[in-house]
Amino acid sequence: MSTLASAVGRLARPAEIASAVIFLVSDGAAFITGETLCVNGGQYLQ
Repeated sequence: MSTLASAVGRLARPAEIASAVIFLVSDGAAFITGETLCVNGGQYLQ
């Protein structure tokens, strides 16, 4: 994957991906169902 494809100009750090996973398994995400969380550094903005 090219870093130019991302709006933030770099690949994700493992901790950044882990933060999204931790949120999804937390009580804070208890009301989230059937969604896709794209952790892509803004690649879809391009």
